[in-house]
Amino acid sequence: MEIKHLNDENFEEETNKSNLVVVDFFATWCGPCRILGPILENVADEVKDVDIFKVDVDENEETAKNFGVMSIPTVVLLRDGKEVARNVGLMNYDNLLDFINQHK
Repeated sequence: MEIKHLNDENFEEETNKSNLVVVDFFATWCGPCRILGPILENVADEVKDVDIFKVDVDENEETAKNFGVMSIPTVVLLRDGKEVARNVGLMNYDNLLDFINQHK
């Protein structure tokens, strides 16, 4: 499944379309964020029933602020638009998959 990049304007609309949503808050200059990117793509291929999005915190400060993102990468799980879980820091493939599957 393709990972879509969201911005301040389309965040709410896009994340409310699905039951469970994964949002990766990242920055292009962040080393751990760059490592997480391909891991997230592999997980997206595995979990077909969950939408996965990325939000660049430098370009979308309002959304990052609304979620209280202080460190990156931060992965937030939303169910029906409400936060149900959060992980701050780099996760490997298995940890990320488990993190998502715990909330399905």
